[in-house]
Amino acid sequence: MLLLKTLRWPFLFTVIGLAVAFIYDGTTGLAVTAILIVLEVSLSFDNAVVNAKVLNRMSEFWIKIFLTVGIVIAVFGMRLLFPLVIVFVTADLSPLEAWRLALEQKPESDPTSYAHILTEAHPLIAAFGGMFLLMIFLDFVFDEDKEHHWLGPIERAMSKAAAFPAISSLVALVWLFTFSRIFHEEAQDILVAGVFGMILYLLVGGLGDYFDQGFDEDDESDDPVPSRRDATGAVVVATGKAAFSLFLYLELLDASFSFDGVIGAFAITTDPIIIALGLGVGAFYVRSITIYLVHAGTLAEYVFLEHGAHWAIGALSLLLFVSIGPEIPEVVTGLIGVAFILAALWSSVRYNKAHADEEHVVHA
Repeated sequence: MLLLKTLRWPFLFTVIGLAVAFIYDGTTGLAVTAILIVLEVSLSFDNAVVNAKVLNRMSEFWIKIFLTVGIVIAVFGMRLLFPLVIVFVTADLSPLEAWRLALEQKPESDPTSYAHILTEAHPLIAAFGGMFLLMIFLDFVFDEDKEHHWLGPIERAMSKAAAFPAISSLVALVWLFTFSRIFHEEAQDILVAGVFGMILYLLVGGLGDYFDQGFDEDDESDDPVPSRRDATGAVVVATGKAAFSLFLYLELLDASFSFDGVIGAFAITTDPIIIALGLGVGAFYVRSITIYLVHAGTLAEYVFLEHGAHWAIGALSLLLFVSIGPEIPEVVTGLIGVAFILAALWSSVRYNKAHADEEHVVHA
C-alpha cells in the first residue's frame, strides 16, 4: 500500500525519536515528545496539501532533496536553531549564552528564562509568519483563472476582484495596518515584521518567475508556483534554478507554518532538545504525507482539497495576528485546519459522485 510505504521512514524515526527522548529524560521526555509529534502533525496537515501542489512541479531529484536536505533544515533550522536565534537577537545575547539559557529550563514566569524571552518576541514572529501566509491565501482566492470554486459566491466574487491591480498586496497592507491599530502597543513590531514577511513572499515569487524561463509567456498568474504544461497537457517539472526557487519557497512555507507549533510547544515544555525531537519527527510525517499526496494524485482526484488547505492557511494567518493579543490554544489552531481539510474532502467526494452520476445518465 502506497501510504504505508511512504510512512515507513516516519515510523522508523518515531521509534528512534521516542527512544532518544526516553534515554534523555525518561518517561516524561517520552510522553512529552509523543504529544509534540501529534501537535505538529495536527497543526501542519494543511501545510502538506499546499506543499503537494509545489512538489507536483518538481522532479524526483528535488523531491528527494525536499525529504533529505529539507528535513534537516526543518528539524535543526526551524525547530532548534530558530528559537535560539530569536532569543539571542531580541535579548542581545551571544548564541552560546542563548543555548545555555535554553538548557537551564527556567519556567516562563521567570523574566530571564528562554521561554519568556521567546514569548515576548511573539508579536514579531506572528506578524511575519501571518503576513507570509496571508499573501499565499490572498493570491489563491484572488486568482481569476481557477477552474473550480469551492465556496461558490464568495470565491467567484473574489476571483472577479482579481481584475483590480495588486489586489492581494492592497488587502494585505490594509489588514496589517488594521492589526497594528488594534494592538497599538505592538504597532511598530507588527508593521516592521509584517512588511518584511510580505517582501520575502514577493521576493521568492519574483525569483521563481526570473529563474523559470521555461514558463509559457502567456502565463500571467501571480501564483509563485504556477504549473507549466506541455502540448499534451502534462505538467512539466522544474529543474535547476527554477526548482531551487520552488524548494526555497517550500522551506519558507514550512517556516511560516511552524511558528505557531514552535511557540505552542513552549506551553508544554521549555526543553529545546525535546521540542526539536517531537516537532522534528512530526515534520517528517508532514513531509511524507506531502509525498503521498503527490504520488497518489490526490489533489487532482479531490478537486476542492487545495481550496480547503488555502482557507485553512487564511484562518491560520488570522489566528496568528489575533494571538498577538489573547493567547489561542493550539487545539483551536489545529482543529480549524483539520475542519477545513475534511470539509473540502467531503465536498470533493460529493462533486465526484455528482459528476459520475451525470456521466452515467449521459451514457445511458
